[in-house]
Amino acid sequence: MPESRVPRRRRFVVCEPRHFAVQYAINPWMSTDRPVDVIRALDQWQALVDTYRAHGHTVDTVAPVPGLPDMVFAANCAVVVEGRVFGSLFHAPERRPESVPFEAWFKTEGFEVHHPESVCEGEGDLAPAGRWILAGTGFRTTRAAHREVQEFFGVPVISLTLVDPYFYHLDTALFVLEEGSDADGGNIAYYPGAFSPGSREVLERLYPDAVIATREDAMAFGLNSVSDGRHVFIAPEARGLADRLARRGYLPVPVDLSEFHKAGGGIKCCTQEIRETRS
Repeated sequence: MPESRVPRRRRFVVCEPRHFAVQYAINPWMSTDRPVDVIRALDQWQALVDTYRAHGHTVDTVAPVPGLPDMVFAANCAVVVEGRVFGSLFHAPERRPESVPFEAWFKTEGFEVHHPESVCEGEGDLAPAGRWILAGTGFRTTRAAHREVQEFFGVPVISLTLVDPYFYHLDTALFVLEEGSDADGGNIAYYPGAFSPGSREVLERLYPDAVIATREDAMAFGLNSVSDGRHVFIAPEARGLADRLARRGYLPVPVDLSEFHKAGGGIKCCTQEIRETRS
C-alpha cells in the first residue's frame, strides 16, 4: 500500500434539488408512495457541495427547471473528456427534456457539445478511465451509443453488460478510483454481481487489483462514489467498502445523500465532472 495518495483537483457540475421529487417510477428504487423531504434533500445536497469545496474542488451549478425532478442527477447529462462534451438522450421520455438546459449551459461555457443519436445517459453509464472509457449497457445506454462515444472522443470504449435491475446504471455498480494513463491503468472499485459473466472477466483482466464491493456495499450506494485519487466521497452506510478503501490508502469521506436513494441516486449521480485534459 502506498504511504500516501495525492488528490487531483476536480471541476464538478451540479444542480440544486429545488424541484426534486419522485413523480414516476423508472427503476426499482423509485416509488411514488415514498414522499421526498425536499428540505432534507436540499441540506444533504448543500453538504455535498460544501464538502467538495472544502477539499479544494471547483463546483459549478446549473439552474434547476420546474417540472424536471431528476435534474439534480447531473451525472446523467453528459460525459466530458478533454473539454469536449458528449450529451445525453435519456431512455425514459420523462427525463429527455433535462438534456436541453445542461447542453445550453455547456455551450454558454464555451464547450463543443455533441447530442447523441442513440440512447445514452452520460456518466451514469460512461466512466472515463484514462486510456479507455468503461461503458455500461443492459438497461439504459445502448451499445450503439458506445460506438458513437468512441467515434466522438477517439478513445477506446470497453462495453460492460449490467444484469441486475437494482444496478441499472454503471455508476451504481462501479466507480473509478484513479484514472489511468498510457503507463498506468489506474484502478476501480466494483460489485461483480452487477455484471454479466463475460463483463466480470473483462474487469478482472483490466483491473486485477480492483477493490471488490459486496452486494451490501452496492445496495447502500457505496459504489455511487466520487474519488479525487485520495479522498473518496462515499455513502456512510457502505462501511465495509470504506474499510477496504482505507486499507488501500484512500481516505473515505462520508456524505449522507440518503434522501436521493429514494430515486435511485447518490453522490456520483449528483456530480458531473468536467475533464479539461485527459489524465
